[in-house]
Amino acid sequence: MKKNTTVIVNQRARWCGNLLRKCTSFLLLSTLLLTLTACHGSQEQKVFEIPASFDTSRNFEISFWAKNDTNMTQVEIYKQAIADFEDLYPNITVNLRLYTDYGKIYNDVITNISTNTTPNVCITYPDHIATYLQGMNLVVPLEELFANAKYGLGGSEVRFDAPTKEEIIPQFLEECAFDGHYYAIPYMRSTEACYINKTYVEKLGYTLPDKLTWDFVWEVSEAAMAQDAEGNFLVNGQKVMIPFLYKSTDNMMIQMLKQKGAGYSNDAGDNLLFNDTTTEFLYTIAEHAETGAFSTFKISSYPANFLNAGQCVFAVDSTAGATWMGSYAPLSDISEDKFVEFETEVRAVPQFDTENPYMISQGPSVCVFNKNDSQEVLASWLFAQYLLTNEVQIGYAKTEGYVPVTSKAQESAEYTDYISRCGEDNDLYYDVKLKASALLADNVEYTFVTSVFNGSASLRNAAGQLIENTTKSVRRKEEINEAYFTKLYDDMNSLYRLDQVNTEASEKTDLGKLPGTAVALLVTLAVAWILMGVYVGVEWLKKKK
Repeated sequence: MKKNTTVIVNQRARWCGNLLRKCTSFLLLSTLLLTLTACHGSQEQKVFEIPASFDTSRNFEISFWAKNDTNMTQVEIYKQAIADFEDLYPNITVNLRLYTDYGKIYNDVITNISTNTTPNVCITYPDHIATYLQGMNLVVPLEELFANAKYGLGGSEVRFDAPTKEEIIPQFLEECAFDGHYYAIPYMRSTEACYINKTYVEKLGYTLPDKLTWDFVWEVSEAAMAQDAEGNFLVNGQKVMIPFLYKSTDNMMIQMLKQKGAGYSNDAGDNLLFNDTTTEFLYTIAEHAETGAFSTFKISSYPANFLNAGQCVFAVDSTAGATWMGSYAPLSDISEDKFVEFETEVRAVPQFDTENPYMISQGPSVCVFNKNDSQEVLASWLFAQYLLTNEVQIGYAKTEGYVPVTSKAQESAEYTDYISRCGEDNDLYYDVKLKASALLADNVEYTFVTSVFNGSASLRNAAGQLIENTTKSVRRKEEINEAYFTKLYDDMNSLYRLDQVNTEASEKTDLGKLPGTAVALLVTLAVAWILMGVYVGVEWLKKKK
């Protein structure tokens, strides 16, 4: 019996030993693979140092990710800019990748970070760059490049007529600064405008003021809801009328809060969005959504489509969308038989205090991604800087209600002549487009931007979603009360992880959580050592028996 017991014990020991040897081999192999994966996926870019000179003996291929609004004129400007730049620098090839949405650029950059395949130059927004910066040294700080005597703004070795730092509009340049560095250069700037069917405003018995107030817009919008016995709206004789349509509800909420001096966020990254003033705004929006006087792009569709068809009185959209707005809009995509003849006016967004106006400054900026080849980064910077030349700035500004970001371009004879010819035709000199451009150029001092930090993009999305959800809830006949807003704020906190925004923004010195591959590697190593210890123990017991 003792002999049989010993045999069984030895067999079990051999079985355990074989199993543990196999597990240990597997784990060691897994450790090696994970090590390679972790090194590849989280490879850190070295800090960029400006080369003493640009190596013209080497060929460089850089990628440029850009956004256009399905406007082929903009696409051609990009292509011409690339061709002209490549003529100046024959050893640099620029590969253009076009997107129709900034969000898609953002998502693709995030996806490509782990494989070190980010673009070289990217049109983006500071909120997005703040997220990119969570990867070490991914985006190049530009202040040293700005000041470099050879290759900086207006540098001696630059082969084109670049603006100096002083020739970039200061307010626009400051929008690209956060965390103590300039992480981008402005490319184009726009703001929001209210495109108005002046004909309908006057038909309703009102006189359009030079400066809109929220009270005026709400009052006229409600007046436009009057219908006859057959259900036709009196103002347009149609079955459809949405008097007030807003394209970007995040901007709507942010601007309203700014105008009232209420909380949204601060430089420390605190979430101040859920306050009594926000709730007050949402009650007002719910009131007008219930009558049908207010709606949003996400719920109803493009404001321009309703405006041009005579189904809207106030349409708020970017000045960058001016060529879609009005009876003679050159880029309008509704059928000709849907157009309604009316006089179009352009005003700043509604204000609570017209003596102290606030309007958001927006528009794309350009960042340069770091690579381990400093010469490649320098080639990328040269191209990014080329986008600030008069040829590119003025050419692109003419496509929409954009404003060039340099005084060099704005004060040029070509741009001055362009602005002066407002209304000469309904194409290049389309009056609504040029009025939209002038709106921003004349009000730069009243523009503002929000604080930039990791998580600021999520907070912006939440601001707009508050309006979207409230409007949808009214349409679904849900009761809008204190309990509704308590739940709405909780839902936004959860959906956009806003309870983590403050923590992430305030812990500047924290490098953040380890990547998943690194965590898996450490766990695997720990398990491997434990199993090897168990194996040694079993072998020792076997020998003892």
